[in-house]
Amino acid sequence: MTTQFGLIVIRASDIERAVKFYAAMGCNFVTERHGNGPEHLAAEINGVVFEIYPVGNQPVTVGVRLGFKVASLATTVAALEMAVGIVQSPPTDGPWGLRAVLRDPEGHIVEIVQCD
Repeated sequence: MTTQFGLIVIRASDIERAVKFYAAMGCNFVTERHGNGPEHLAAEINGVVFEIYPVGNQPVTVGVRLGFKVASLATTVAALEMAVGIVQSPPTDGPWGLRAVLRDPEGHIVEIVQCD
C-alpha cells in the first residue's frame, strides 16, 4: 500500500463563512462531534475527510496551504469570489495547468487547478 491522505483539518473563527467558501467549490459538509470534542463540519472528497473545526483554544491553521482540482477554473473562481474569497493570483497557465490562488475568508491560501 502507498501512503495516502485520509484527513485534513483546518480551524476557523467563523465556521459558517468558511463552509460557504468551500461549499462554493462543491464540498458537501455534515455536522459531526467525536466524543467530548467540539462540533465541527466534515466533507469527504475522493476518500479524504476535510474538516473545519472552531478555533477554540487550538493553534490557528492559517499557515496551511490547500490545493484542489476542479473541472472548471473560471466557474469555481467566480463562485469562490462570491463566497468572500480573495484572488491572490488570477487564473494563469503554468507547469501544473490552468491555476489560480485564492485566500479563504479565514486567510488560508487555496490553490485551484483545472483538471484536464
